Amino acid sequence: MKKITLLLAFTLLLAAVSAQKTDERLRNIEKEFEQVLDTFMVPGFAIAIVEKDQLIYSGGFGFRDHENKTPADANTLFAIGSCTKAFTSSLIGMLENEDKLALDKSPSDYIQGFRYYNDELNSSVTIRDLMSHRTGLPRHDLSWYFFPGETKRSLLERVKYQEPFTGIRERFHYNNFMYLALGVTVEEITGRSWEENVREKIFEPLGMERSNLSISALENSENAARPYRLKNNKIIDRMDYYHIARMSPAGSINSSVNEMSRWIRCWINGGKFEGKQVIPANFLTEAISSHMVVSAALPSKDSPGLHLQNYGYGWFLSSYKGHYRVEHGGNIDGFSASTCFFPADSIGIVVLANQNASAVPGVVRNIATDRMLGLTQDNWIKIQKNKIDKAIQAQEEAKKSQGSNKKEGTGPSHELKDYPGEYSNKGYGTIKLILNNDSLFASLPRNTYWLKHYHYDVFEPYEVKETTADTTENTGMLFNFTTNTGGDISGFHVAMEPTLDPLFFKKIPETVELAKEKLDTYTGEYELMGSVITVYLKGSNKLFANIPGQPEYELLAVADNRFRIKGLEGYSVEFTKGDDNSIREMKFIQPNGTFVAKRK
Repeated sequence: MKKITLLLAFTLLLAAVSAQKTDERLRNIEKEFEQVLDTFMVPGFAIAIVEKDQLIYSGGFGFRDHENKTPADANTLFAIGSCTKAFTSSLIGMLENEDKLALDKSPSDYIQGFRYYNDELNSSVTIRDLMSHRTGLPRHDLSWYFFPGETKRSLLERVKYQEPFTGIRERFHYNNFMYLALGVTVEEITGRSWEENVREKIFEPLGMERSNLSISALENSENAARPYRLKNNKIIDRMDYYHIARMSPAGSINSSVNEMSRWIRCWINGGKFEGKQVIPANFLTEAISSHMVVSAALPSKDSPGLHLQNYGYGWFLSSYKGHYRVEHGGNIDGFSASTCFFPADSIGIVVLANQNASAVPGVVRNIATDRMLGLTQDNWIKIQKNKIDKAIQAQEEAKKSQGSNKKEGTGPSHELKDYPGEYSNKGYGTIKLILNNDSLFASLPRNTYWLKHYHYDVFEPYEVKETTADTTENTGMLFNFTTNTGGDISGFHVAMEPTLDPLFFKKIPETVELAKEKLDTYTGEYELMGSVITVYLKGSNKLFANIPGQPEYELLAVADNRFRIKGLEGYSVEFTKGDDNSIREMKFIQPNGTFVAKRK
């Protein structure tokens, strides 16, 4: 039975290759692609190769739906992830060509109210800097990944709270938020959505009829790939689609290799497709020119022909065995991609795979490149497999030797009932902590995590899948809770951006609504050490206290008779009643003590 199954799979694999006359340079390449499937346990992938203005090869291998063994083909839709960025930069180039935008102007010239973390960034960053990832801002990817936001603009509002880690134009650092800003710039100038611009100005002229711009559209499409990952390096595991939503200008396009081949043909032919200028020629030249050094990328002993790594506008630039390569990868949950072309050789290759963080697009691309350019054919399957095996071995050894800083026998400083509430970071979003059956959970917009006590006031999150926390996969994060001077839980620190210190999520004190009649019972004059404190209402539901010589303070109700003082961390007020059930005292509870004011 096993032999029959393998024979059937191979038959399907061969049948998925487009019926076309095979270029002599690609003869029997399917055998290598079959080996890629087996070696890397990828569910499926597709490849298209273009030369000059012709599609000379395309095909699908393996399965777009692994469970149902549905073959992938050259028209199968995959998420292309960050290969989307060149589409966004092209829209910017079109606007520049129409004199509607200047690359050396600030994005705030086009996006009203857009601000960065500090004045240096606000006064110096340009559109050109956004496209070449040289603003000095780190990725802050968990901001959009964990907290998707309601609109593109609301997501972009977080940038002013996101700290840079280096100076402007000092270092390359990839940043999806900057491509979101480019997309919003397009929207502000054109008065139309980024999605509408992509469809009208790129998809339609190129005849990319099945390509779409959202996971919802992908799910409703025929011949669409399912997302997978390789769990524990040995199990093909189905993943959920990730709805990239408001971060769309950085990575939301879904396409097939056949339709992406049209995109690459356009770049190879000076921005023209079938005689029509789609991408402005001057911008195209600039987009595939170096604007920022990514890394030294020196040639190695094993790969002396691979070196140089720079960035243009939505493209990485490198030397591949003496040939100038323009390329960009893509990865979003369950999908990996590579789009590349060699402008001097008029060769282009697109590889799309339904495997998360996969090496397959790069391996398949290199196999095809060596053949198309007539180069020495390295055994890229073996080379990459050795790298992966060494990395896995290094991880295993690191786990064995890894010490733990966990302090055994310790407990949290508060009862668990004191931790629930909402915690917020303006550059990210809000996390809600919930106490359920003596367990603490962190609820995010997309995920829920069980918080396992680690030591002291530190908790370790594990994702809850369906109804069970998956303790086999460590997030690498720790929630470190803090208290204010009044001893109350005030927030927690958690490492979400590796280039910066742990971020602080501040606890949002809970408030309750009290009726005007109830608030009226607290108004009046209270005497404290010779001073008279006046408590009064403004409007129908805002209670204030005025202390001589100090600004007025708003009192926010947290329970009957209990209030916190707005703007003063760790300061609160409690009203107490006398025997006749009327308010008699006002207690000021402060870090340096409790002070009682008698009602006059």
